[in-house]
Amino acid sequence: MTKPYYTIPKDTVSEQTIKKSRFIAHLFRIHGEADAQQKIASVRAEHPKATHHCFAYVLGDDDHVQRMSDDGEPSGTAGSPILEVLKTNEVHDVLAVVTRYFGGIKLGAGGLIRAYSSTPALAIEESGKVKRVTQTRLAVTLDYRNVDALTYYLNQQELVTLTTDYGVKVTMTIAVDTATLGATQTAVTNLLSGQVTFEDQGEQFSEVPVK
Repeated sequence: MTKPYYTIPKDTVSEQTIKKSRFIAHLFRIHGEADAQQKIASVRAEHPKATHHCFAYVLGDDDHVQRMSDDGEPSGTAGSPILEVLKTNEVHDVLAVVTRYFGGIKLGAGGLIRAYSSTPALAIEESGKVKRVTQTRLAVTLDYRNVDALTYYLNQQELVTLTTDYGVKVTMTIAVDTATLGATQTAVTNLLSGQVTFEDQGEQFSEVPVK
């Protein structure tokens, strides 16, 4: 069975202060290594006086590309913890850059690992995650008198209406998880006593929030 694909819905920034050091996590969706390097450079430019810009990123459905950097912190105390947070949260095509402004108090190896783990974890918690699913665009044609009943059903099932066309009858195009397409058609047919027709308009990738 193919593993589900998770990522973040939006770029996010999260910050915390630990023993007077500022740790700022920038979380990005990325589309390749060049994109990742460009975003790392943009963070460096935004914080030119920071002490460190440590990062990790993963690319591909199976994370076949994994990169990390301690950027001057003791080996294994920054890049590796950041990468582990990305892998533990099972997010793909994501870059995390953790910028540190040194506050004058040394944290030790354990303290650094905790700081470089917790800061990107806070950013992921703030951004949330989305799951990529394969959906079918299903055109549902029905009589006007049945529109309210179908709309109520779609709301109850949290199914998204993509378009609505009004003619002799109403055609509502909805996005249905392909895995549940048959069950949805049966449920709507029963709901409307068979007074409905369907047209499969092909598949699309959609992203749904992970609750």
